[in-house]
Amino acid sequence: MAKQLWLERVGNGSFVGHSSLGPTVKIGHADDEFTPGDLLKLALAGCNATSSDARFAAVLGEDYQSTIGVSGDYDKETDRFTHMDIEIVTDLSGLSTAELETLERRVRAAIERRCTISHTLQNGMTDNLVITSES
Repeated sequence: MAKQLWLERVGNGSFVGHSSLGPTVKIGHADDEFTPGDLLKLALAGCNATSSDARFAAVLGEDYQSTIGVSGDYDKETDRFTHMDIEIVTDLSGLSTAELETLERRVRAAIERRCTISHTLQNGMTDNLVITSES
């Protein structure tokens, strides 16, 4: 059975996102919630991170540490993000210039091949809203 995702309203402008596999996330505009825009940025950063993880691990070892930053330019007039920057920060000091160039090329290729979120944002998508009455 496919993983199911849904939101449940828990307060004024506050929701909890659920997965049928168990994890949850608080969504809204309160300080302890992720906004939908935050989640979009995190989805892109997470996709870059998971798509490239094996490439980094192959060179740096399975226990390498990294932090992935993400920021976005927001256009209030059109109510959309116009650009996002992702930065993968890890210790590469033990690599030669040639090893760095090879790793970067392989990381970028892995992300270009495997990052569904990036593919979706770059190529656009459609969505469909259905409103259902339930008593």
